[in-house]
Amino acid sequence: MMGVLVGREDEKAMLLDLLASDEPQLVAIYGRRRVGKTYLVRQVLASRMAFELSGIHHATQRRQLENFSHALSDVSGTFPPAVPDSWLQAFGWLKDYLAPLVKKGKKAIFFDEFPWLSTARSGFMQAFEHFWNTWASRQPNLTVVICGSAAAWMIKKVVNGRGGLHNRVTKKIRLLPFTLQETEAFLVSRKIRLDRYQILQLYMVMGGIPHYLKEIDRGESAVQAIDRICFGKDGLLRDEFANLYRSLFDKADDHVSVVRALAKKSAGLTRNEIIRTCKLSSGGGTTQLLAELSESGFITPYIPFDRTAKDAVYKLADEYSLFYSRFMSGGKAAGKGTWVKFSAGAAWKGWCGYAFESICLKHTPQLKKALGIESVYTEESVWRHVPGADARGAQIDLLIDRRDRCVNVCEIKFSEGGFELTKAYVRELENKLRVFAETTRTRKTLFLTLVTTHGIKNMGQYTGFVQNEITMEALFA
Repeated sequence: MMGVLVGREDEKAMLLDLLASDEPQLVAIYGRRRVGKTYLVRQVLASRMAFELSGIHHATQRRQLENFSHALSDVSGTFPPAVPDSWLQAFGWLKDYLAPLVKKGKKAIFFDEFPWLSTARSGFMQAFEHFWNTWASRQPNLTVVICGSAAAWMIKKVVNGRGGLHNRVTKKIRLLPFTLQETEAFLVSRKIRLDRYQILQLYMVMGGIPHYLKEIDRGESAVQAIDRICFGKDGLLRDEFANLYRSLFDKADDHVSVVRALAKKSAGLTRNEIIRTCKLSSGGGTTQLLAELSESGFITPYIPFDRTAKDAVYKLADEYSLFYSRFMSGGKAAGKGTWVKFSAGAAWKGWCGYAFESICLKHTPQLKKALGIESVYTEESVWRHVPGADARGAQIDLLIDRRDRCVNVCEIKFSEGGFELTKAYVRELENKLRVFAETTRTRKTLFLTLVTTHGIKNMGQYTGFVQNEITMEALFA
């Protein structure tokens, strides 16, 4: 029995609209591993599903065809009698099975982990293209859904493919992790009730990945759950990192190297800095590697204020990868009580600041809503200034550049309790504003905006200086 589908309202509506269409549909769904793509499709299309096939990782063509034979036999009863000799024959059998069904009403077929089916020299893509172009695309009662965790492959070969599927995809869906609001709703649906600070701590480790969040038990605190899931001998996330990247990328060493480098730099790295740090080539291979990590949701490029795409700063966006790199990599520690010890140390505070900042960057729509500017066109960016030896540099966590000629200069601060503005920190903020204004020569009005977990303790002393105050509660909106 399937559970309740939490969130995903836009994606659910989109799939139902496509299913109700009087035209054939080819839908491509992609997103990182464990984000819930398969669950979404099965929940929404279950009543119309006529056939489903899931690729097997690193399997031979013969094994994939055997898998196809079993899947078709399961839905048809006795058909087919044997393993097909080729994918052309396989899709011919599939067409014969589907033809009488689509004459009676709407049907959907689902190819999960689509990139894994396309093994080298197997002819799978050519056979699928032939199946769609010569038959499926003429069936108004048929919706074909293809899905894959290898997001970059899906975009290159399917969405933007130059072969037989060129311009054939009728709809694409990039499934993102849960927001904090969706994470809270997901936990409540599982009868898990935690306050928002506890949920924030879980999100800082697991992100909004449903498969990870399913591991949390009722009655556990965030510290207990993290301790068991990440450091316990049978914890799901103890060995997840090694599998995560190698299941998506054939040559994952360079991808992992970039992720580890970004985990050490909360301010992010430019493309040239990544090349130097990770000893990569400066050619197209690095461009493709960064694109693959970006499309898969592990890193995010930010174009600095008043700059162009070539000046993009890349930041690590995957919460689990950051947590693993800081506390789990290299077998730093394991066993019961490990996280209790870590969460009382100095490294914990540094990680919290980085992780909370990353979460805020992902929740800029919620920040805009808190500021009352959700209907104003904005561009979000990060900013840093590296001066000569005789001057001070400056870094700004988040800039919300508004069409109404204002800029929210956002400082993001994690704290266990209320955050206190010290005189030294206020001087640092004054320097940031001054350096930013002088360096960019902007004529826009600057609004200093502080985003904290529990608010500012001594806000009354600086109401004329800090224009906006936002707490973590706004991130759950």
